[in-house]
Amino acid sequence: MKTKYRRVLLKVSGEALSGNGTGLDPEKLASVAEEVKQLCSMGVQVGIVCGGGNFWRGRSSEKMDRATADQIGMLATCMNGLALKDAFINAGLKAELMAAFNVSQMCREFNVLEARKLLEEGSVVIFTGGTGHPFFSTDTGAALRAIEIQADVILLAKNVDAVYDSDPAKNPNAKKYTRISHTEVLEKDLKVMDSTAASLCRDNGMMIHVFGLAEPNAIIRACAGEEIGTIVY
Repeated sequence: MKTKYRRVLLKVSGEALSGNGTGLDPEKLASVAEEVKQLCSMGVQVGIVCGGGNFWRGRSSEKMDRATADQIGMLATCMNGLALKDAFINAGLKAELMAAFNVSQMCREFNVLEARKLLEEGSVVIFTGGTGHPFFSTDTGAALRAIEIQADVILLAKNVDAVYDSDPAKNPNAKKYTRISHTEVLEKDLKVMDSTAASLCRDNGMMIHVFGLAEPNAIIRACAGEEIGTIVY
């Protein structure tokens, strides 16, 4: 199968790695690993950013200091990153884990030149810890890493299968977009990513392909150029 992209940044939500919204589901991890393995066999270089919402959401902690809550969330992404690395290695892939802050006993600290070199050498590189700073989401971390590693696209794998003008779970008449500009996303406040991440992508010309992770072979189909979900350009 031919690929549309040479290098991608795959953003996977923490919930997408869980069976029921919390914790980790070995079958979901293995499924992601198998699709990433197929991507690598197609010659695609793969970087990954994972969220941490299956363990913790900083913005949901009403009484806790926000900076502290976000730091806990950053550590949650490291747990997901370790699980993904293990799943990739079990699938026969080379995988490296990089964090935005020093967790030297578990993973490397992020270095952009080293990350690019690892990708060129065929390793899947997992980026954890968001931006390394509180008050920024893992969406912003994904946008930043995609720009830094010079990815062709952000593959945004979500629980929802596309971008809609309203929540399709609440509105059965929600309009689905197949293509939409970054500017429209920001003006209509469509919540594809948070506004900081969306602005960063718009200002740096970073395309986003949004699709549902639950769809069969969704990651492969997106990389092959199939117009599943929504393209944000």
